[in-house]
Amino acid sequence: MCGICGAVWTDPGDAISDGSLRAMTDRLVHRGPDDSGTHRDAHAALGFRRLAIIDLPGGHQPLSNEDGTVWTVFNGEIYNYPALRRRLEAKGHALRSSGDTEVLVHLYEDEGTRMFRLLRGMFALAIWDAPRRTLVLARDRMGQKPLVYRHDRARGRLAFASELKALMALPDDVVPRRVDPLALDEYLCYGYVPHPRTILEGVAKLPPAHFAVWHEGTLAIERYWAPDWNLERDRPIEEDIAELRQTLDEAVREQMAADVPLGAFLSGGVDSTIVAALMQRASGRPVRTFAIGFPDPKYDETRYAELAARALGTEHQTFVVEPKAWDTLPELAWQFDEPFADSSALPTWYVARETRRSVTVALTGDAGDELFGGYDRYRAMALTELFQRLPSGPRRLLGGTMVRVLPRSSRSRTRLRGLRRLFERVGEPAEARYLGWMTTFDEDARLALYTDDQIDALAASAGDSGDPAGADPASILSAAFAAARGRECVTRAMVCDLLTYLPGDLLTKVDMASMAHSLECRGPFLDHRVVELAAAMPVSRKLRLRPGRSKVVLKRAFADLLPPAIRTRPKMGFGVPIGRWFRDDLKGELCGVLLDPSCLNRGIFRPEAVRSLVDDHTSGRRDVAPRLWALLMLELWFRRHLDAAGPGTA
Repeated sequence: MCGICGAVWTDPGDAISDGSLRAMTDRLVHRGPDDSGTHRDAHAALGFRRLAIIDLPGGHQPLSNEDGTVWTVFNGEIYNYPALRRRLEAKGHALRSSGDTEVLVHLYEDEGTRMFRLLRGMFALAIWDAPRRTLVLARDRMGQKPLVYRHDRARGRLAFASELKALMALPDDVVPRRVDPLALDEYLCYGYVPHPRTILEGVAKLPPAHFAVWHEGTLAIERYWAPDWNLERDRPIEEDIAELRQTLDEAVREQMAADVPLGAFLSGGVDSTIVAALMQRASGRPVRTFAIGFPDPKYDETRYAELAARALGTEHQTFVVEPKAWDTLPELAWQFDEPFADSSALPTWYVARETRRSVTVALTGDAGDELFGGYDRYRAMALTELFQRLPSGPRRLLGGTMVRVLPRSSRSRTRLRGLRRLFERVGEPAEARYLGWMTTFDEDARLALYTDDQIDALAASAGDSGDPAGADPASILSAAFAAARGRECVTRAMVCDLLTYLPGDLLTKVDMASMAHSLECRGPFLDHRVVELAAAMPVSRKLRLRPGRSKVVLKRAFADLLPPAIRTRPKMGFGVPIGRWFRDDLKGELCGVLLDPSCLNRGIFRPEAVRSLVDDHTSGRRDVAPRLWALLMLELWFRRHLDAAGPGTA
């Protein structure tokens, strides 16, 4: 696992300096503490930081083909590289190293951009074809590895990097520091900035499953993997079970390849337990597993993780997160590059830090919920669809009655609160209903929060975009829902999450938190063969309406590996008790940041609206902890990235 960066230009007068290239690579040292390298010529500069995982002595980058005309910098792992290597050698290519990076330059020579369909793995890469003055950027199918870029169309120059902070090491005339009002609006809606935008105007994320070709100043972007999300395979469940067992087992075995110590995150949930079990079955010694917990039992899963570890025979370690973790938030805001409102980034940060003390690679259960129906919101979607079939009169009467009688609990994890949220949106169309459940600040709440100047800036940016409808954050979810328009609503919601929430939130969280500690995380459920197999299964094989009846086919496929208590336990999630923290332990710290004049006077939010949110929560009138967390992480991002000079500034 590594960090990559670089730039290309048409006019030699627009070349970035050696000092700028060094500054970019230095910003990525946490992604690659083991080695560094650069390459430059008249029209390109490539930078690289290495975390050595495979081919420890021979994995130096940038790396070229035999005659030095094609160069690559590469972040990730190509799991099927041995087979690709044999294919290349059979065609006469002479490979000098034993790792996966060199495969890429020779595969490009043979296949061009068709090469990405042949790769199985997680990656973000750049290939510089010097004779053709062409740069190719690409990102893996599910979006495990990040890649951001700034294309200056007027000057024909492009700069790219694994992380936004590396681009921000360049001078302002190369990467301006202007916050994009549309991206900020999307952040407040979803809690993260969805691709292709970043928080900075003019800087973009390359979407998952896409490649970009820069040639002589022009840029073209193309998707290389687009499964048919409308395909539903009708076959006996036994065939699905057999293929799922074989495919996931093969993915786990492939992803265990490493020349460094390896382990797994183990939450005690179904997905991580299956991954750890398959690892243990493939290993000749106890697998090392790691879990994170809290003193608050409503948020603590460690007892299940320890139960699973005992049943599987792993060598297990548990860590506990206390409210004093507040001290970590400025560092978290620095490492994450953009404002990021998923509070589970905090425990992910800690489990990655502690895991790295023992291993360099950790396997995870990421994407199991999205693929096999693990979230309660999928069951809520199914229930509300049944409710929609009632005649309009009883439907309105029952929905309104439930909203009136259910309390607005100040505790974020009560069943009554969940029921109230469900019935508040029960009469809406499926997409609007789902957007409401996934939103931090809905449109009305955002408009009530913004100053008049910010609303004007947002409207101007929407007009400048040329597509005012596409500037609406809701359009992101609508487009993802439309990808599976031929399926029933629960599957459409799951596909939507695979295309938006998974890469934008979950995979970003895991990558940024783990790589901050030079830990490589791999996700067997993210193997595209597993994704395609699961996506084609009928929803009835994943989800039943009775509580506890989720991931049906997954649990049946691996029943022999799952302890009964794990197989039947309710879904807990990976949350943080921020609601209680903000009312008790961290009330002073919260007010000290959000009510500070430097925050209130940024001109983005109305001060009285921010004060009202803080008062509502701290007084116990309403639980708005997720909204406060979003505002808090936004303000810390401003302080660390725009107000301050760099990571060493308070």
